[in-house]
Amino acid sequence: MNELRLSKRLETVASFIPTQSKLADIGSDHAYLPCYAYLQGYITMAVAGEVADGPFRSAKQQVAKTGLSDVISVRKGDGLEVIAPEEVDCITIAGMGGTLIANILEAGKEKLAGVKRLILQPNIGSHVVRQWLMDNDWELIAERILEEDGRIYEVLVAEKGDGKKPYDNIEAEILLGPFLMKERNDVFLKKWEQEVAHWKQIVAQLTEKATTAESMAKKQELERKIRIVEEALR
Repeated sequence: MNELRLSKRLETVASFIPTQSKLADIGSDHAYLPCYAYLQGYITMAVAGEVADGPFRSAKQQVAKTGLSDVISVRKGDGLEVIAPEEVDCITIAGMGGTLIANILEAGKEKLAGVKRLILQPNIGSHVVRQWLMDNDWELIAERILEEDGRIYEVLVAEKGDGKKPYDNIEAEILLGPFLMKERNDVFLKKWEQEVAHWKQIVAQLTEKATTAESMAKKQELERKIRIVEEALR
């Protein structure tokens, strides 16, 4: 992977960046995504944000090597603190857990002024991101699910609007994704068949050993999720 060739996962993220965007890529790692997006003509400028020293240095080196230091600003900081309000109109956050992505958006709410699109790729916990988007008037407009190197990823795309608009059955669609449920492709079915099988194993263990109120509550929550998914997959 480099500035000319991204992973399938990041290429999917990049495909949703509107032309002429001003991009902030949060957790940019080597800054491959903003470099690629500029070279492909998607963006006019970018901020590549990194909180850790190693990736921050890697991003700076990559941007300099690619000759893009005048259009891509590499900044060290936590989440959206690397950007100013109205500085960018598109934000990408990829390769983190859903809870962390939601926390970054929540902590940086005031930095979302002027942002037209969020492109989010949680490694796990996509439902947490969907819930945050719905609660904060960001309308989910597209979703993708893909498999790469044996791992399954979801990409969520949102714009300011009616957070509840995509949902008919909120409980099921927050968990599984309203667009992904309609598409029901092979990767989606594989993901949820594996998830249900895993949950059933845990339920079986808890049935044998669950003695505390906490473990019983966990068992009931997993049984509820299994019912939701199995009904959706029928």
